[in-house]
Formats: sequence, C-alpha cells, structure tokens
Amino acid sequence: MTNLCFDACSGIIEVCGQMPGRFYMKKSVPQFFILISFLTTFVIIRTITHLQKAHLLPNQNGALHIHHMTPGIILLLISGFIGISFWRNKMAHRLPAILFGIGAALTLDEFALWLFLRDVYWARQGRDSVDAVIIAITLISLSIIFTDVSFKKLIKRIFH
Repeated sequence: MTNLCFDACSGIIEVCGQMPGRFYMKKSVPQFFILISFLTTFVIIRTITHLQKAHLLPNQNGALHIHHMTPGIILLLISGFIGISFWRNKMAHRLPAILFGIGAALTLDEFALWLFLRDVYWARQGRDSVDAVIIAITLISLSIIFTDVSFKKLIKRIFH
C-alpha cells in the first residue's frame, strides 16, 4: 500500500515536471496541498490500523468505538467553512486545503463502512475503501495537471 502511494506521488511529480511552468502555478497549489496531506494521512492511518491489528499498538476498548471517519467528517466541515468564509483571501487557501486532504483521507479510508453500514475494514468488502482512495488520488492528481490548461491547446498538442 505504501509503495502505491509513493509511486502515485512520484508519477504526479514526474508528469507535472514535464509540463513547463504548470506544476508551480499558483492556482494548482491548493490541489497539491490536498494531495500531499491526503497521501500522508492515508499512509499514516493505514500504518496505525495495521499496527493495531498486529497488537503492536493499542486499540480503542469499551462500548464506544469512534471510527477515524468521524474526525475526518469534522475536518471536512471545518475546511469547507474556512474555504467558503475566506475564499477571497489567497493566503487562507492552504489551511482548508490541508484540512480537506486530511479529512478526505480519514473519511474515504472507511468508505466501505458507509457502503455496507457495518465494520468491514478487514473483510473482503474493505477493499472498496482502497478503491475509493485510489479514485480520489487519481481525481486530485488530474485536477493538479489540468488546472489552467487550455483544452484547445491540449487537444492541439495531442492530435498534431
């Protein structure tokens, strides 16, 4: 799993590096922060859950079990509020982008829980969460690549 995230990130950087000036454009910076915070959080949360399954880290005990999608949803709400409230302030774009990436990773890592309405994290159906994360990484990466791309120039470049 970790290799997949690192491969995806290095592939994105390689593709963006081939597009002169595209990667460093100011308009794609928030998407880049979303991607990096998303990938970092996903790798960390998967590592923690695997260590908990191996009994190397303690897990929650007791009647109340708070899934990590709960703080993820809270972070998504906070990032949305900050993004909407301060959308004109360009300096304020990074904080909601980072919070959104973290919240999205925490939430999508338990996508199968939404889908099946039961804890299937370690079951076969838990793979749906990984698929949702891969789709999210792909979409965020495409948003970085195609931010401010003139589609007329892109089509011309592809077909000529």
